[in-house]
Amino acid sequence: MDMTGPAAALLLGVAERRQVPVAYLRGVAMRHAATMHAGAAKTDSKDAFVLADYAHRHTDRLSLVAIGDPLLTRLRILNSRDTDLAADANRPLLRLREALMGVSPALERAIGDRLASRTGLRDLLERWPTPTALRDVGRARIRARIAKRSPRAADRLADAIWGALAAQTITTKCEATWGEVIADLAGDVNRINECRDQLAKEIKAVYFAHPLGKILDSLCGFGPRTGARALAEIGDPHRFKTANHLAAYAGLIPVDWQSGRTKTIRRTKTGNQRLKSPMYMAASVARRHDPVAKAHYEKKRAEGKGHNAAVLSVARKRCDIILAMLKTQVPYRRPQPGNVPEAA
Repeated sequence: MDMTGPAAALLLGVAERRQVPVAYLRGVAMRHAATMHAGAAKTDSKDAFVLADYAHRHTDRLSLVAIGDPLLTRLRILNSRDTDLAADANRPLLRLREALMGVSPALERAIGDRLASRTGLRDLLERWPTPTALRDVGRARIRARIAKRSPRAADRLADAIWGALAAQTITTKCEATWGEVIADLAGDVNRINECRDQLAKEIKAVYFAHPLGKILDSLCGFGPRTGARALAEIGDPHRFKTANHLAAYAGLIPVDWQSGRTKTIRRTKTGNQRLKSPMYMAASVARRHDPVAKAHYEKKRAEGKGHNAAVLSVARKRCDIILAMLKTQVPYRRPQPGNVPEAA
């Protein structure tokens, strides 16, 4: 099959009941395979023939779909919802910054980059959304409002806001109307983030309820949210024969590119991006806090690789550890200092 989303849930359920193994072929690979057959028509019957022909010729390149674990299925559904909410929060956040620019460019420049974080700035704008309202309440009340969520940053943010208010003396037209929009947008972002917080608690509970979640959590870089996304996409670890298969599935193996005398090694754009993203984030954390990952990262940097390439190399290296951990269900044990490889 070439899709594993909600539309395929019924088909997967029937296959599970009849004990029929199901393999997944990515949509991009499906389109490339279709070009190898005569004709430009796209029909359901032709798609079915292309899938069957590809499965017959390239059995080793198919990924089996794990459909028997209800906890992993629940994790996939919750992760999908969390991704949707993150995208939903991005639009009003960008609109909020645009609205702030309409009333006070100096204020947007001072706090715009911090509106996505949990600093209390959105609470402030929801209560006093315009420069005029902020001047009227004074610096002390601005600081007190921010301090409810961010006591450490309250003084610094209050100073930045007060300085931005002093930098602009002109009141723009329709400031009150813009203020209504700013307050609504700040409230929308807060409500979406509250939903994400509740969802994160549920994801964490399901993640640690799964036996493999506790195993994966022992490896540096994997928290409940990152680990839940990785575990949901990996599924049954026994469907990957080697760590190379897992790395290829995640799109972490570089590919050769040669044309004439030019020959390079490039990062592949294929693979499961929903797995590649948490693997990259976990490797980025590990290269700062895990001695083994840090040594490998510094080695690749010494070889002349850029930051992203070095982090991807760390993620690929950790595929060996991850697959061994999940297959044997043994938590990760950090090597002793004398056994940590040097960075060359």
